Amino acid sequence: MSKHILSGIACAILLTLSSLALAETSFPTPKEADWTAKTFTFNSGDKFNNLRIHYYTIGDKSKPAVLLLHGTNQPVRSLLAKGFAGELFGPGQALDSSKYFIIIPESIGSGKSSKPSDGLRMAFPHYDYDDMVTAQYRLIKEGLGLSHLRLVMGYSMGGMQTWLWGEKYPSMMDALVPMASQPNELSGRNWMMRRMLIESVKNDPAWAEGNYKQQPPALKTANIMFSIATTGGTLAYQHQAPTRALADKLVDERLAAPVTADANDFIYIWGSSANYNALPNLNRITAPMLIINSADDERNPVETGILAGEIKQLKQAQLFLIPASTETRGHGTMMLAKFYSAKLKTFLASIPRHDKQ
Repeated sequence: MSKHILSGIACAILLTLSSLALAETSFPTPKEADWTAKTFTFNSGDKFNNLRIHYYTIGDKSKPAVLLLHGTNQPVRSLLAKGFAGELFGPGQALDSSKYFIIIPESIGSGKSSKPSDGLRMAFPHYDYDDMVTAQYRLIKEGLGLSHLRLVMGYSMGGMQTWLWGEKYPSMMDALVPMASQPNELSGRNWMMRRMLIESVKNDPAWAEGNYKQQPPALKTANIMFSIATTGGTLAYQHQAPTRALADKLVDERLAAPVTADANDFIYIWGSSANYNALPNLNRITAPMLIINSADDERNPVETGILAGEIKQLKQAQLFLIPASTETRGHGTMMLAKFYSAKLKTFLASIPRHDKQ
């Protein structure tokens, strides 16, 4: 049973928590805790007792609260890595942890929060992004006793959840920063690849309808293929692997890495995006938004023009598009906060505080 669902994305571009030294990151050691919802009703109608939400906090609870939301199959420690936290949480930085109370929950199905691999396997209730946001809201209100957030900010899956936060709880935050995401329903290559991830595992005989004794081999190859296809950046990959030999080396390194994911957890979390669609309720968002995307994001290709039309429906929104380069990492660019830390700091400084705590 996996303690963390670790994707090829995280392996490829992120540092682990153990590699971080406080002297390098200049922010306090994160505190870990669990909050339990005694009863929780999923959108499917299923009821669940003692739903566990694991979370990390940094800083003083009396300070303005910042909610950070992680991506699919992305362990929270990636948000604590040098490329992200090291660029944002230190003294004088955009999310200076001496000035903010930073909250990073692990979504339903991830990390140490409740998930299928805890024992129920495929009998675990099927959840969606709306369920995740509801659980996060209850953690903030019931678990931490907070009634207002300075900022809700998320990457990829967390970015999509940020859109939902703005619609479900419009007066709860001063500002919203969705990253590497769009509000429209999953479609095109983005959904097609997610669907193939799920089908690849389910069609592996070793999966055995979720009752496997060892992780199905398809889990590793499907995950690596998805990572290469939808994260990393075209220019960056060509720069790293300008010859077949170097490209093979990158593939071999990923194939040699141990499988730390759980197949049922994997199926559930990728499937949880199936009914996501924040587009119909954009008019409910009232908080100012800074939408951060990268021009080489493989999952949210800028050339579709989708986001340009969506922004017009928002009351206060601006798009910060990071140009593609050999230094960016496609969909994974947001884990390199150096590309947008200054913009984020300027944006937050322009937003009035409306504390209601």
